[in-house]
Parts: sequence; structure tokens; C-alpha cells
Amino acid sequence: MRATIWLPMLVWAGLLCAEAQEGGVEPVILAQEQAWVDAQARGDNAALDRIFDAALVYIEDGRFVTKGEYLSRVRHADSHSQIAAGAMTVYLFGSTAIVVGTYRETGTHNGTKLLRQWRFIDTWVNKKGIWMLVAAGAAPLSK
Repeated sequence: MRATIWLPMLVWAGLLCAEAQEGGVEPVILAQEQAWVDAQARGDNAALDRIFDAALVYIEDGRFVTKGEYLSRVRHADSHSQIAAGAMTVYLFGSTAIVVGTYRETGTHNGTKLLRQWRFIDTWVNKKGIWMLVAAGAAPLSK
């Protein structure tokens, strides 16, 4: 009886892992990550609005930021920065994907040169066939 329950669960878990590793979902998630970086660089709030879930939970430098606050910050940015993504790893859990990685931010803020390196964790959920960012957190790496 126990084998009847566990065998299908193991097969299902294996298929999920294989899908993520063999390129099923991973390229889609990584493309969404890149779309976020590109939209941020362009100051494209319409694109960010499509990427972010309405109930986005974002933590940056220990501060909670809502979707509306994030979009407002992009809209009124007084800094100009470029983001270069580092290595990223995608972990798939059914209709949820977790991305862990690093990125480097360069640019200026109020006339001062800026160079910061960050570690991040992003949570994506597949809602009706569309991968939406529902939670994200970023913390500066120590120098």
C-alpha cells in the first residue's frame, strides 16, 4: 500500500526536476529575470507592471517595498544605473520557481559613482500560464 502512494510521488518529483534541468521552465524563468533587468534599465513601468504580481513582496536593504512603491521609485529615479546579472540557479517546485543569484549595479546616484554587488532570491509563480514575480529580496554583498 505504501509503495502505491510513494511511487507516483517519486515519479512526479523526478519529472519536475528533469523539466527544470532539461530546459523546460528554466529558460522561461531566466528570460523573465532578464526582462526585469531590461525594463528596469529602460525605466519601463508598463513592462515591470506585467512582470510583477499585484501583491509583490520585495525586500531591499532590509526594507519592505510594495509593487506601487517600486514602480514609483523607477518612475522618479534620480539615479542612473546598469545591472549586470551574475550566475543564477533556478529551483522548481511545481508551479513555483525560486531563483538565487548575484548581480552587479554600476552607475551614478546624485552625482556620486555607484558600484554595488548584490545577492538575491526571487520567487516566481505560474498563474494561468504566466510566470509572475511574487516575492524578491536583495542584500548587498560584503566587500
